[in-house]
Amino acid sequence: MFFNSVEFFIFFAIVSTCYFFISSVKYRIIMLLVSSYYFYMQWNWKYIFLIVGLTLVNFYAAKYIADNDDEYKKKIGLFTALTISLGVLFFFKYFNFFNEALQDSLGLLSIDYKYDLINIILPVGISFYTFQTLSYTIDVYRKKYAHENSLTRFALYVSYFPQLVAGPIERAGHLLDQFKVRKRFDIRRISDGSKLLLWGLFKKVVIAEQLAIYVDKVYGHPELHSGPTLIMATYFFAFQIYLDFSAYSDMAIGMSKILGYDLMRNFRLPYLATSITDFWRRWHISLTTWFTDYIYIPMGGSRVALPRWIFNIFVVFLISGLWHGAAWTFVIWGLLHAFYYLVQIIWTKIHERYKISYKISHWISTPFKIFLTFNAVAFGWIFFRASSLSDAWTIVQKIFTEYDGVLYWGSSQVQTYLAIFFLMVFYIIQILQHYGYVTLYFSKSKFSLPIRWLSYLAMIFGLTLFGISDTAFIYFQF
Repeated sequence: MFFNSVEFFIFFAIVSTCYFFISSVKYRIIMLLVSSYYFYMQWNWKYIFLIVGLTLVNFYAAKYIADNDDEYKKKIGLFTALTISLGVLFFFKYFNFFNEALQDSLGLLSIDYKYDLINIILPVGISFYTFQTLSYTIDVYRKKYAHENSLTRFALYVSYFPQLVAGPIERAGHLLDQFKVRKRFDIRRISDGSKLLLWGLFKKVVIAEQLAIYVDKVYGHPELHSGPTLIMATYFFAFQIYLDFSAYSDMAIGMSKILGYDLMRNFRLPYLATSITDFWRRWHISLTTWFTDYIYIPMGGSRVALPRWIFNIFVVFLISGLWHGAAWTFVIWGLLHAFYYLVQIIWTKIHERYKISYKISHWISTPFKIFLTFNAVAFGWIFFRASSLSDAWTIVQKIFTEYDGVLYWGSSQVQTYLAIFFLMVFYIIQILQHYGYVTLYFSKSKFSLPIRWLSYLAMIFGLTLFGISDTAFIYFQF
């Protein structure tokens, strides 16, 4: 049951209606928890035991940590939660990958090692709710958050259906505390949430899915296409993944607004970033801050010797790549961004040390930085999207060497032209959001009421024209 399906909207309409008819905070939480479990069971009912198991492990591990003053016992509680949670994640997501890597490595040493791959289905959203659950336990250990006494509330925090499958990855101090307060029916919040829900659905169905048609055909057989075609497909994918993922976040935030809860911002116009560090402050913010708080800073961050700092950066981006998928393409994608990050920092330090400055107008330098950053990110998306390293290498080679082929316009040129048109419309809206004419979450606008309503009607018309589909969001696979 996807956000962009008729079945889900029927489900959400029933849940939200029942929610506001129930006055008790306690019974609202129970109703939302049951609804969240039902929502998750639509993919594979057996995996509900997985999410319930991780919930119980972290709830009681955090309770054990909070109830003990002895540091050794606290570490035992934390170690138990980390081992079980990450062990489950490793088994379902990474066992086959590392098993194959071990076989290949030992094969180079002429050591015969054979262990059959396990035929398992990756539980949807496991990376998201595992990280969200662990952040609670770690925060309790660090005494940044008091242990939650209600198992029901904590279970809802882990499985809250609007953000269960693809985030944002919430912290207990932000989301869990909100479940303790009774939310009143607020027509303004419902209006704001509905507009954001509409915007997210429009981005997913009308733009992202049209781009996906072209990208899938080209990236499915990169050896058949020329450099210009692969460049266009790469740019299309850069926007497809942004539109697709941010659409999910927008819809999750919009639904939560309707129910009275605030989820954290997950995107902030990332393709208007002027550097790689700026990009990662704007892209998948909940994951970036998670890695910063729970991996990068505990390793010493930048407050260490240069070799260790470089090591820290590569470790964080390597884990980021693996978090997205158990494949060498994701590893390369992560390490490539680590390289970008280091080059930018080193270049900045050279500027500061030798006081290099250029008398270039802000109106020229800023667009150039945006262009450079976007193209660096888009190049990285090649490895993220390619089916294999050999496909990625074919694409890179052709982009830089093969320009004699005919530009492919897709199986339907009209469809491709429409995708480009909507992409231009979207980018104009991004510019308007950048300058404050439209807020990021559409709660306010400097435009008049007739213009706003025309935009809402245009989105509804677009959804009617292309039809509501049930195509999975890209980040569901992570």
